[in-house]
Amino acid sequence: MDAAPHSGAGELPARVNDVEISAATIDAESSNYTNTPDPALAARRALVVQELLRQRAAALELIAPDGTLDDDTLETLLGRELRVPEATREDCARYYEQNPTRFVRNELVFASHILFAVTERVPVTFLRQKAEETLHQLLHAPDTFEAAAGELSNCPSSGVGGSLGQLARGDTVPEFEAALFDCTDVGILPHVVRTRFGFHLVRVDRRVPGVPVSFEDAADDIARYLSERVRNKAIQQYVSILASEASLENAALEAATSPLVQ
Repeated sequence: MDAAPHSGAGELPARVNDVEISAATIDAESSNYTNTPDPALAARRALVVQELLRQRAAALELIAPDGTLDDDTLETLLGRELRVPEATREDCARYYEQNPTRFVRNELVFASHILFAVTERVPVTFLRQKAEETLHQLLHAPDTFEAAAGELSNCPSSGVGGSLGQLARGDTVPEFEAALFDCTDVGILPHVVRTRFGFHLVRVDRRVPGVPVSFEDAADDIARYLSERVRNKAIQQYVSILASEASLENAALEAATSPLVQ
């Protein structure tokens, strides 16, 4: 099988066994992934995964050979094929103990950032390099952060020196939230933060400590989170198994090497 796209694959159709996914279909689907660094690649992968699952559902006679995979059929397929263990109370307690900063109520961070936004016009490697170079300069001259934000940032906050004001957990995308809340640093963070929007240089201006949440109050949420995480991992492995057993062309997927899902 050919799990990786050839040079220029963005203009090529993908193939899953005997089914071709046209370049036009991939191009149309890419409009649903404009918040990713490479919309065409994300669309290609999504359509290939969808076709792998559709063909498996057809093989199990859950749909007709040329049928469409809807949400109900997908849930039936996954329910039949996956075995996902539930998180135990011990699992939840261990997660609670290992991630104390996640279980704080009313914790606030006042932060600023400089965004180097991903666009079709600028190569991602160049953008990352520019962000790294700027970070190096700011760490040696932190007083120039506001001026740099006004000049370089692709965020409306550039007009106020990059200030994002007061932020709580849940206010930002997960990658940005982790950078803010999963450490205790104040000042310019010493690493570039990557999100779906691009590369961020982040300055933590002030922290307001929160109130710890007891394990009893957090246990149900932890159980749901751990179960969903295990399920997502199982689905990824399942798709990898399907990919390893299929004939793929220009699919942009990595195939599994062992039958982890029966």
